Amino acid sequence: MVDEHVIELLSKKILGDLVWSPNPGQEIRKWREVFGVSQAQLGKQMGVHQSVIADYERGRRKPGVDFIKKMIKALIEIDGSRGFPVVKSLAKGTTGLGPYVISEGDFAPPVRLDGVVKALGYTLNVKLPLSLIHGWLVVDSVKAILYMEGADYYQLLSNSVGRLLVFTNVSNGRSPMIALRVGVTLTPLKPGAVVIHRPTRSFDQLALLLAIKSDIPIIISTKKTVSDLIETLKSLGLRST
Repeated sequence: MVDEHVIELLSKKILGDLVWSPNPGQEIRKWREVFGVSQAQLGKQMGVHQSVIADYERGRRKPGVDFIKKMIKALIEIDGSRGFPVVKSLAKGTTGLGPYVISEGDFAPPVRLDGVVKALGYTLNVKLPLSLIHGWLVVDSVKAILYMEGADYYQLLSNSVGRLLVFTNVSNGRSPMIALRVGVTLTPLKPGAVVIHRPTRSFDQLALLLAIKSDIPIIISTKKTVSDLIETLKSLGLRST
């Protein structure tokens, strides 16, 4: 079972994301995918046809607060029937992030993954998924090693869902990818893509294999400095922190 207070806090977070989003259709799709629910499953739980969900996601309909609340309730109910795996994972990330996070922001509207690659550098993937990226999280790898504790890892994962998880101060990428691989096998949470900023050595082949097994795209940033990287990310989006 999951504490009702936890569900209430998570529901309010999702509600806020949807209400304040300039593109609520994209947010609906993001949260549906986070919970691993198909349009048909969500529609059935809400008592509406799949095409209704599709219309909202494509922006053909504007969701009101009542619809959003009903959708959130349906997602949580579906997750509950599975043992609350997503709610439990997301709940561990509701207390904020540590000093190892350099920058965090959202793209409004979300940007295509191939557009991100073009702006930052190059990808190690033979074929990129046709996915949208909703934001970014830039992490100093050295500070993460110094400051992160067990619960912090879940916070990092839950805040990187659908976003770029960017690592700076990296040698060959093996350490962050091993940590991510462990996390992905334990929770349903994972970033939309991982960005390694100017690794000091060639990207590790084991790290690449772990990324492929976890279905996580890898991008190598060729920006000269971390500041240049962050400015590029901000230029792709309208909202940042």
